[in-house]
Amino acid sequence: MVWAQSAGPAASAPDSNAAGSASSMAAAGALRGPISHPSSSTLVIGPGDQVDVKVYGAPDLSGRTRVGGDGNISLPLIGYVRIAGLTSEQAQQSISEKLRERNIVKDPQVSVFVKEYTNGEISVAGEVAKPGVFSALGPHRLLDVLQEAGGLTEKASNTITISHLGTDKLTTVNLSDDAAETARSNIELQPGDTVVVPKAKLVYVLGEVNKPGGYALNASGGVTVLQVVSAAGGPTHLASVSGTKMVRRTPNGLEEIPIPFKNLLRAKVADIQLQPGDILYIPSSKVKTALNAGTLLSNAGAAAVYRLP
Repeated sequence: MVWAQSAGPAASAPDSNAAGSASSMAAAGALRGPISHPSSSTLVIGPGDQVDVKVYGAPDLSGRTRVGGDGNISLPLIGYVRIAGLTSEQAQQSISEKLRERNIVKDPQVSVFVKEYTNGEISVAGEVAKPGVFSALGPHRLLDVLQEAGGLTEKASNTITISHLGTDKLTTVNLSDDAAETARSNIELQPGDTVVVPKAKLVYVLGEVNKPGGYALNASGGVTVLQVVSAAGGPTHLASVSGTKMVRRTPNGLEEIPIPFKNLLRAKVADIQLQPGDILYIPSSKVKTALNAGTLLSNAGAAAVYRLP
């Protein structure tokens, strides 16, 4: 996400390489989907921050400088201007007023871009390998920060939420396997941002399948019995598919639902949609007594987690 910072005609944006960062995070998951951006930056400038000041038509008055410990910057012909505690837009207005007061520029067009925040940090929480707080020195893009946090876990949701300092607006980014969508959605973060990666909603396939475990639902949120059994490598040669059942949480407790798996395979009945938290169980033909709902629920809690293709 790039937070807007007001600029005059001479303003320029920082260079970035979104595609390069995107490819480096391929193993951790990519990003896709619509993004809602805050309308303007509410971040304030602080001592030590590095800023680019540009005065349109007056290159001698433009330049890069660092905010002093007293909160001031020094500009040619103006002297000291206090900008600590101001947003970029407010700093632009303050410098413009100084130029007008001293008759240096009649109608100044000023841009102030914060090149480097030195006192800001970006927090990453949730389903990443190393949650924590990371330095926000220099520009940071979402995939870079996720990389610093060790990448996403297998339990990570397809949806990442970013909150921003000083505003109640949120940015939501959805995971994708599409490289072009990833590059477009590799948004720039700002100091004070908090990145939250929640746990994915899961369905479980247990018993006689080749890869039993929990399966994280993708952004569409939907999966059927045949789709998830296929993801689990299909039934083993010991499977008793006629005993297939599903365990589902209901307001009245756990409910066991028989699944006509043979008829599903033969396309004699419509495929069955699963809900988050459902446990699909295919028993073994060598075991006379199938597991009950309580045991399956316990086994699901200890199951390995995989991401649906």
